Amino acid sequence: MAGLSSLTIRQAATLLQSGQVSCVQVVQELLHRIDDLDPTFRAWVTVDHQGALAQAELLDKEFATMGPRGALHGLPIACKDLFYTSGMKTTACSPLYADFVPASDAAVVSRLKQAGAIIIGKTMCTELAVNDPAPTVHAWHPAHTPGGSSSGSAVAVATRMCYGTVDTQTAGDILRPAAYNGVMGLKPTYGRISRAGVIPVAWSLDTVGVTTRNVEDTALLLHVLAGSDSHDPSAASVPDYMAALNSQPVVPRLGLVRQYFYEQADAEVRAHTDQVAETLRKAGAQVKEIVLPEDLSLLHAAHRILVSAECAAYHQELFSAHPEKYGPKIRQFIEGGMLTPAVPYLQAQRLRSQWGVAFQDVFQHVDVLLTPTTPSAAPADRSTTGQPVFQIPWTLCGFPSLSLPSGLNTDQLPLGVQLVAAPWQEEHLLAVAAWCEQALHLDLLPPCVSTS
Repeated sequence: MAGLSSLTIRQAATLLQSGQVSCVQVVQELLHRIDDLDPTFRAWVTVDHQGALAQAELLDKEFATMGPRGALHGLPIACKDLFYTSGMKTTACSPLYADFVPASDAAVVSRLKQAGAIIIGKTMCTELAVNDPAPTVHAWHPAHTPGGSSSGSAVAVATRMCYGTVDTQTAGDILRPAAYNGVMGLKPTYGRISRAGVIPVAWSLDTVGVTTRNVEDTALLLHVLAGSDSHDPSAASVPDYMAALNSQPVVPRLGLVRQYFYEQADAEVRAHTDQVAETLRKAGAQVKEIVLPEDLSLLHAAHRILVSAECAAYHQELFSAHPEKYGPKIRQFIEGGMLTPAVPYLQAQRLRSQWGVAFQDVFQHVDVLLTPTTPSAAPADRSTTGQPVFQIPWTLCGFPSLSLPSGLNTDQLPLGVQLVAAPWQEEHLLAVAAWCEQALHLDLLPPCVSTS
């Protein structure tokens, strides 16, 4: 679709900061698009029509007198409905929070506003970001799952209802729906972005990330969001991610991991990933197969122990008082977590640390790892959100990872490849991703975009 909604964050920012379009024009077009498409796709919990337009008018006046507030001046950005937004509902897609209106913003929402972004609304997620599916409809085919837990975010970005979203990942919550819907998802290193003001799933795993349409937009959002925060002691300082894109490696070294991933993936995903690796090799990358030092299947048991126990700990009081307000899958998850003894939990944390150290040695030989993002394209089953198995190792160990759109399968559903870097190496991960993005030269458009 031609128009402002089809632009990337960088393109829209350039137009806004040059004065060629106004903040009000941008917001109006995106709100019209949401009104047209969301009855079909159900990507939004809340759309702040009045507030977004009022903020756009304020930012236009501010621009006329003082210039742009920051890198995101006038750009509509959405937040997954786990982030506190002052004066706007934060429901976590749960009856427990149906009427909850925070008095303050999450740390990342404050950073977005300081950079001039307009919070246009809150996107759908699975209930409390666990396993009960959201009502969101897949961006390409209504019979297929959009993934989760960041279901609405991936669909809103894919269908051009917003430029980018801020999300969370505890297993595969960002990368999986991004791959299913043909957009890009980034999960940074655990602690790179503050989690203050975010309704948690599991404290030691929850990671704030973003969903966008390309690497440049991802780097721009990460640069705004990342950094230390007195309310989240795990949050760390920030390199210059935009500058990193200008220092792309001449010959990136890619470690193709077939072990475990190809055993779980279907034949089409295996063939597609090999084809992507060959395309990147022909473009100049060094591609070598890497064997990981640990059995990844063991990681999943440790991950489930940690997530279920920490989720149960957070919800214990609410669950005891209102068990009927929890969906069937999260209810079962919490009940299992309440039965987890301390010894297996501590053993899982110990193994997690050991595996994290072991995996870091791999990056002495390659710049990033390359795997499929998902075992298949989005399943034709709306009762599931798909399998997070290809993200769990990196989420558990805190490694930065992203999903890059890489093509379509024979049913014209999106596929993605996953790139993984060593901890705290987001600038390197983004630089390699930008190189790969140029080599693949793709822009996947859902039917609602390409035919409108």
